Amino acid sequence: MKVQPRQQLIEIWRATARSSFVNGEWAWGGRYGTNSISDAEHLLCLMTPATDVPAFKLDQPDETAEDITDALKVLGDSVRIPQLLVRAISKYMETYTDDDGAPIFSGGSYFASADAGEDVSLTQQRLDVVDSFAISVTLSLATIGFLRVFRGAVRRPELRAEVDALEEMASRRLTAAMVGLLRSFTVNVFDPDDDYGKVLLRTANQDGLPDRVIVEELRKELREVHARLRDDVTIGSGADQASSLENPHKLFECGWSWGIVKGAPEVRLTEEIQEIGPQRDGVAPGEPYLYFTVVALDGIQALFSERTRLLGLLNETQLRLAQPLQLRWDLTQSYWSTIARFGKGRWPLEDLPWRTTDGVQSDYLSLLVSSIMVQDLVTRRASDEDLSRVGRVLEELANRARITRREFPNDPALELHSPGMKFELSGGPLAGGPRLHWVVPDFAPLLLHRTVRVAGLLRAAEPRQHVTGLADAVWNHIEQRRISEEAGRELWDQAGNVFAGLKTEDARPSWYYTKRVVDCLVTASRVITSPPVHNPRLFERARDRLNEADHLIDQELLDGSSEAGPAMRAHLAALQEKLRRAHRIVRDRPGTADVLAGEVLSALDGLAAAREGALGGS
Repeated sequence: MKVQPRQQLIEIWRATARSSFVNGEWAWGGRYGTNSISDAEHLLCLMTPATDVPAFKLDQPDETAEDITDALKVLGDSVRIPQLLVRAISKYMETYTDDDGAPIFSGGSYFASADAGEDVSLTQQRLDVVDSFAISVTLSLATIGFLRVFRGAVRRPELRAEVDALEEMASRRLTAAMVGLLRSFTVNVFDPDDDYGKVLLRTANQDGLPDRVIVEELRKELREVHARLRDDVTIGSGADQASSLENPHKLFECGWSWGIVKGAPEVRLTEEIQEIGPQRDGVAPGEPYLYFTVVALDGIQALFSERTRLLGLLNETQLRLAQPLQLRWDLTQSYWSTIARFGKGRWPLEDLPWRTTDGVQSDYLSLLVSSIMVQDLVTRRASDEDLSRVGRVLEELANRARITRREFPNDPALELHSPGMKFELSGGPLAGGPRLHWVVPDFAPLLLHRTVRVAGLLRAAEPRQHVTGLADAVWNHIEQRRISEEAGRELWDQAGNVFAGLKTEDARPSWYYTKRVVDCLVTASRVITSPPVHNPRLFERARDRLNEADHLIDQELLDGSSEAGPAMRAHLAALQEKLRRAHRIVRDRPGTADVLAGEVLSALDGLAAAREGALGGS
């Protein structure tokens, strides 16, 4: 890939530090003001690389790289930087905790009014939202892991007390966020012949078969998901709806609503952690939203990461809560992936744009379904053929969104980028106020993130290069959208830089967008540093050449070892060592092993040719 994650992340850190530390204090807020989500996104622009990319670690001051310290010099030196982060995150945790000590997960200024002339009410701004639950899981885990390592470098008692207090706050917020996610999950059950059922059948039926055949096939494909939703979803929201699945003739969909589902029961906790406060009532409908489902899946995935397990970041209560969340994660992934690739011919995913059961259709929805499917393909270790098909969908979405194709006057595709896809939050007026919208302008970074993941999974060289080329093109588009004005210089987002049909926006940074660009670069860094994905044919070729080299060197040692001088014996020993190394790495790096075997074969052929020449001359 042309993108260079390390250099780009350093530039983003330099710009983030400049925008975040003003007059000796942390400066909260950006283009959309302050709220529990935006402020977490702001912090994660630093915390995600610092905890996920080893080269960017800040929790061991003596080991911080010089170029990293230089990028953050506005914040201080390598000793001062982690201390400042501790205080900034502590301030966040305190700000979004109510007077009773309960964490706050409100959407605040991210809620938008859908009714002209009527502002979002204060009561509506205080509504809990899944975006806040999910990002709080990510931030809390990053914070706890950071503190576990940083604590070893702390000597002053007062700083150690700050670290201990922050870890306690982060753990409390993590528990509350996990409970919130359990109370936002939902199962929507419906008849095949009602409006929801007709849309689902139209989406799934790509071969023009009778509806009754599609209904039967869907039930067959989803029988395991159906059974586990019915029998195993027993706590939080979704349990009551799942009981409707006792009727085998129903269809369903599952995922996360936009907030706490109306009427969601409380999740019982052990007495010692009741400090998360009362579990607030919700107003969200019992129907899944694709956007919030993807957000929840991404947040929950962090609970099962290798880093979470190795550092033991979850306490006993959180481990118990993680089990039902993982169940919902598995079932939701399986459900949407099954629908997306249902049938024997063209996938429903390939029939752009995707249409949800409430009748809304958009290329952004296709991108969200692609996102879920990519993760499921990782879990199933899918074939290159399936991955390539997803890659082609992503390529077409890039075209349709005018990322890799030029815009035309009054192009409706530009709305995907600014203001972004608008989701109407049903139930919002129940809190008193106008109808609510949730606006998401992250089409390009979400597309890049999933494209990079697909590129990292492909084994065959040609499709991998093709998808990598798409990632380069999307990155080029995103890079041009950096803000050039001083307030948010080198951060995002200024869509008007690349689209003539869009006006220039506020020069303050969008932490929502910038955080998602950071996530893309962190993912690209993982792909680059992971062992190369090898082609099975290349592995077989390397093994064949190694077998030949082993046989020929054994012959050489048998036929000529008694007459060989010290120089020749040393030469043969070096060839043997090269072969041993090739055997050690052949499974992980078959291309390199193939080259090493070739070098040994070439050297052995040189010895054989020399002997033949000597015999001919005599």
